[in-house]
Amino acid sequence: MDQAANLRRLVLEKKPDGTSATRTIVITSGKGGVGKTSLSVSLAIAIAQDGKSVTLLDADLGLANINVILGIIPKYNLYHVIKGKKKLKDIIIEVPEGIKIIAGASGFQQLANLDVKQRDEFIHSIAELANDDFLIVDTGAGISQNVLSFVMAADEVIVVTTPEPTAITDAYGIIKAIASQSNEKHIKLIVNRAQSVAEGKRVAQRVINIAGQFLNIKVEELGFVYEDLYVPKSVRNQKPFIVSYPNSKASGCVKVIADRINNKEIELNKGTGITSFIKNLLGHSNLDAEE
Repeated sequence: MDQAANLRRLVLEKKPDGTSATRTIVITSGKGGVGKTSLSVSLAIAIAQDGKSVTLLDADLGLANINVILGIIPKYNLYHVIKGKKKLKDIIIEVPEGIKIIAGASGFQQLANLDVKQRDEFIHSIAELANDDFLIVDTGAGISQNVLSFVMAADEVIVVTTPEPTAITDAYGIIKAIASQSNEKHIKLIVNRAQSVAEGKRVAQRVINIAGQFLNIKVEELGFVYEDLYVPKSVRNQKPFIVSYPNSKASGCVKVIADRINNKEIELNKGTGITSFIKNLLGHSNLDAEE
């Protein structure tokens, strides 16, 4: 069996425990400053606390900072993998919070220019993550093609907004950009920094209604996170709020969201999982041609 066929077998088979393929979830936002990365880190940890294996990929090409939230300085990042200087397994960092992280870099934009050999090597590296329950991708903000490439590659998309009018408008903007390419994506919405339950639901319903009416795309309310002074404090201390302040209001909200994600059965088919994510992200691979 050649390398391509072997890789296809690797990524399409069930995990060793017999469970379904890795769920790929992209977390994105229409604008910066909505607390997306801090939320992504704590959500990944909360999912892991429910007994799932989670890898968190930092795909913010301009401001990769998951490692900053976690208070670590990685020696290597995705740039070194793309340049062939390191294997993915060499840069994956297991952190005390119970998840694995892959540090990002501005060089990640070179994915669009990979040659065949680099593409196959990178796909094979990512395929190694197929043993995880979740691959969570934290993108940059906005509707750049870099962001949309990750969004369209994933099984599920979580859009983060705040109650601010500009954030709501930009959240609608990225949902519109997604809808222009596909109206079949699993889009979910988290309202961050809500002052109350009522505000969180009101903002979510507004986005859901507008998206349904004008874009004919379904957006699901995944939950909200309270405005909480412990969150910016945890960022300054470089310790995720769900770890440093587990009993805070924000942490309680994130745990509820994590439970919803873990308990929701997703109908997976041959078009989902790590294989689909990578093939969609890179546009194409030579797997089918070589098999």
